[in-house]
Amino acid sequence: MIMVVKVKSMGLLGMEAFSISVETDISRGMAAFDIVGLPDTSIKESRERVRSALKNCGFEFPSQRIVVNLAPADVRKVGSLYDLPILISILLATGQLADNAEDSAFIGELSLGGEVRPVNGVLPMTIEAKKRGIKDFYVPADKAYEGAVVRDINVYPINNVIELLDHLSGRKPIKPAVPAVPSHPHSEYNIDFSDVRGQYQAKRALEIAACGGHNVLLIGPPGTGKSMLAKRVPTILPEMTFDEMIETSKIHSIAGLLSRDRSLVTERPFRSPHHTVSPAGLTGGGTIPHPGEISLAHNGVLFLDELPEFTRIAMEILRQPIEDGQVTISRVNATLTYPCSIMLIAAMNPCPCGYYGTSKCRCSEKAVVNYLAKVSGPLLDRLDLHVEVPAVDFAELSSAKKGETSAAIKERVDKVRKIQNERFKGTGITCNARITAGLLNKMCPLSDDAKFFMKNQYEMLGLSARAYDKILKVARTIADIEGEEVIKKSNIFEAVQYRDLDRKYWK
Repeated sequence: MIMVVKVKSMGLLGMEAFSISVETDISRGMAAFDIVGLPDTSIKESRERVRSALKNCGFEFPSQRIVVNLAPADVRKVGSLYDLPILISILLATGQLADNAEDSAFIGELSLGGEVRPVNGVLPMTIEAKKRGIKDFYVPADKAYEGAVVRDINVYPINNVIELLDHLSGRKPIKPAVPAVPSHPHSEYNIDFSDVRGQYQAKRALEIAACGGHNVLLIGPPGTGKSMLAKRVPTILPEMTFDEMIETSKIHSIAGLLSRDRSLVTERPFRSPHHTVSPAGLTGGGTIPHPGEISLAHNGVLFLDELPEFTRIAMEILRQPIEDGQVTISRVNATLTYPCSIMLIAAMNPCPCGYYGTSKCRCSEKAVVNYLAKVSGPLLDRLDLHVEVPAVDFAELSSAKKGETSAAIKERVDKVRKIQNERFKGTGITCNARITAGLLNKMCPLSDDAKFFMKNQYEMLGLSARAYDKILKVARTIADIEGEEVIKKSNIFEAVQYRDLDRKYWK
């Protein structure tokens, strides 16, 4: 009987996977089964799952002292994914399985009957396993499609313990999983900007936002198409790069949201949480924090409809993440950072009834002020474009004439993003909205009359330094749309027009 064995496994802490060595020692003494190495409750319960799975699969469970160490012992282990490697280590230690898993790693939860149940985070763990030189990675069959997208590593789908042991013994080999990536990864959307009647200014603003990755506030009465416009923004955004697909898919893998028929997230995410969402639901939370809505929207769009209805804490908690492109969550057990490079689109009514400024409005001035005060100045300052979405007149609404298609708008957006990719090559910046303070003057050169006009507007409107930066970045995008290298006065003028609604409504 082999006394001490080591089996490789993987762990997950936030976005980062790490290697785990499952060390098992079986010695004489009173029968006991202990798991050490900072395991949480779900791992301590592995003892009973492993014991039952072994017996029900026809193997002998040793009536001796068993000690399992999950190394490194200074990192807390969370989840039920260590059931399978613990079982394999016991079989190796008792000689019931030949030691032929040197370059292999195992993860998976066990049922009492020996079935291997799915666990979250298979994609990031597979990526780390490949970096560690693992050749064969054995994962639950229901999650094997995630890891299969990683090249140069065999990801084996395991349904149950018997199937795995037949494979390891050579009796009945299992074929590695094949990635389920569609041949045309960017499928056709079933919505289009041509569905929207009128709202030409709003469409123009959203095109500018898509070109530069800017945040937008849509404000107007109910039923004017704010949500309709926001939901169509992903149809005009540039296609995701492979690196963006991998990074976004890792987040969705950790959250358990990857679908079986698609191993990668190939379309930019669109997340629209209800206004009752908690602050932890937005940014992420839990004892070991999991990604929230803002991270699930990474490389895509986060849409907050009825913005003033969100809690003040939920709104204010967004301020730092949308500036930094990442959210850091601190807990007693861990401090984790998730990426959240998003395009934020918020929509709201101008008053409780929604009809402020028209004869329909029945709100008192105090009610209007209190309603608008729910959205703070610092949050407004972080929204690059403030766009009014007025009611559409009957003639446009009843017209059979279709508007411009998403494909036509996307063609222009792609052209502008190509200009930005060339400009920012080697800087790590992806779009105009992400220009750093140190590069702002270099990337946003102004003509003399544009500089003079900007100075007047800054002083007359009493703009903050952040608002000044936002206007420059939006003007940079407008200049890119026009194919201009130097920002003109007309570009600044249009960018400023998208910053005046806070003065109209918030006064």
